Amino acid sequence: MTSRRKFLEYSAAAAGVAVLPAGLWYDGFSSKPGPVKISLAQWSLHRALQRGTLQADAFPFIAKEEYDIHAVEYVNGFYKDKARDENYWKDLNSRCENEGIQSLLIMVDNEGDLGDPDDSARKKAVENHRKWIRAAKILGCHSIRVNAFGQGSREAIKAALIDGMGQLSHFGAQENINILIENHGLQSSDAPFIIDVIKAVGSSFLGTLPDFGNWCLNAEWGSTQGNKCSESYDPYKGLAAFMPYAKGVSAKSYEFNVSGEETSLDYRRLLQIVKDHDFKGYIGIEYEGSKLSEAEGIRATKALLDKTWKALN
Repeated sequence: MTSRRKFLEYSAAAAGVAVLPAGLWYDGFSSKPGPVKISLAQWSLHRALQRGTLQADAFPFIAKEEYDIHAVEYVNGFYKDKARDENYWKDLNSRCENEGIQSLLIMVDNEGDLGDPDDSARKKAVENHRKWIRAAKILGCHSIRVNAFGQGSREAIKAALIDGMGQLSHFGAQENINILIENHGLQSSDAPFIIDVIKAVGSSFLGTLPDFGNWCLNAEWGSTQGNKCSESYDPYKGLAAFMPYAKGVSAKSYEFNVSGEETSLDYRRLLQIVKDHDFKGYIGIEYEGSKLSEAEGIRATKALLDKTWKALN
């Protein structure tokens, strides 16, 4: 088990929780398993990681020690220099196994557009993603998460995505690693468009990672925070459409009221959709708010997931 001394060395961000509204309190150190399988997305701690107060190597152990979360989702941007270092991934996998931590997936960004209509650029993007498939395999993950971006007409992007996702799914199948499309803005947040791509590829290794937020249709990355997006896909219809292909779910959260409810997303309605599809996988916390600290936001989201799941039909 990670010693407390070593744990504190991992991160200056391992601080206590400030005073929260009553509805947000959560006993993060409870050893009792909850009724919902919860994982932690690394992006929830991106500010601490970017400041350097938390080291990427420490992330899975912080998830366990600070939040009692034993399953994690990595972001490739924090491991750019380790992408092809197989010994690094073997060592991290070994340490996670020793701590009883399960690595679920790697979220892959900025490796080229898999829907680029230019054949050579698309081929390069596919090749760029392959190293993360290998890293995910060594780390013991089941998937990598990718973006369905491209430039040009909808028809050109769709044809390119069918080819690019098809190639990448073929490589994924060889390593038994799934390729998951997340709604991340632009055409990737157009649920029927993405489902057409998935059906056309026809691979059991191509699926979705539906995010509760990120349904903006006219902005890359798709954030719907603060109701600033002028054109959004309905998040409830989008989630319902993506769930039959889902191998993970991302519980986006921004802000909370004094009752501990997310102020822009109806968690009861969203989680009911997830439950109605008999989803058995992990629901990953991805806090992106600004009013609470990252630690407080993670705890608030965990409390909301646990409370809401218990109350579902």
